[in-house]
Amino acid sequence: MTRFVHDQFAKDYLEELLKPYGDVKSSEKISGEIKEIDVLFTPSVQQTSNLQLLGLLGRFAEFPAILEPFRNAASGDEICDCIQKLLEVKAGLRRDAKANKIRLQESDIPKLWVLSPTASPTLLSSFNVNQKEGWLPGVYFLGDALRTAIVAIHQLPQIPETLWLRILGRGSTQSQAIIELQALPSNHPFQKATLELVYNLRQNLRVNQNLEEDDRELIMRLEPLYQQDREQAKQEGIQQGERLVVENLLQVRFGSLDKELSAIIEPVLALPPEEFTPLLMRLSREELIARFGGQS
Repeated sequence: MTRFVHDQFAKDYLEELLKPYGDVKSSEKISGEIKEIDVLFTPSVQQTSNLQLLGLLGRFAEFPAILEPFRNAASGDEICDCIQKLLEVKAGLRRDAKANKIRLQESDIPKLWVLSPTASPTLLSSFNVNQKEGWLPGVYFLGDALRTAIVAIHQLPQIPETLWLRILGRGSTQSQAIIELQALPSNHPFQKATLELVYNLRQNLRVNQNLEEDDRELIMRLEPLYQQDREQAKQEGIQQGERLVVENLLQVRFGSLDKELSAIIEPVLALPPEEFTPLLMRLSREELIARFGGQS
């Protein structure tokens, strides 16, 4: 079923984003009946990376967290199952604290974040949720003792702060987030790895015969982005190869790349290889610098 493809994508995706900030365990088994937590996150003691890069998801990661992403709208029973997992984790922490004769700090107990693509007013009302001051629309908290929030991804505002959660949405919400992801600067620390996970999701969905309409639309939306990304990667590879050729030729002819020779590399690369190669082989150092030195 495609749901399992999406489940694995969500786990891999959250692990990729959160691993710079702490310990991430996916499919973590807990005691009692055989249950698994989708993602259990424990922040590093000394946080050295910038959590603000992850926006709203970064706020979730300020403290220990259980993240339960759903491909389809989470039902009341499924949310109750998530709360049960949280309570079992809390009970285990209390037992460990008692055995070690230490006091369990409230901040050491994970908070549960149920990530649902949609959430109906009826479902939210059934959990008597509330919205807290200082939090974005779409984040609904249960009573404080339950340490739980339901995140209705479709209600999150379309701003950079919510991008990393909207990628786990459905339909137009997810598609728009992927477009925004692709538009991020190429040096963004999470852009490349996330795009690769999204493209892997595309490939895994393509091998399934019985796709839902959302999945077919997702594949169609990803296809031009995927082709564009692969073409760009191909061009970057060609450019890198040409740069290595120029650097090697200069080093072979003149022994080393000093400041003056390094400065002519970019102007040389403006020419096609069939033009710059004979020039690099024929012209003297002084001639090369005179020809290309003023173009950088």
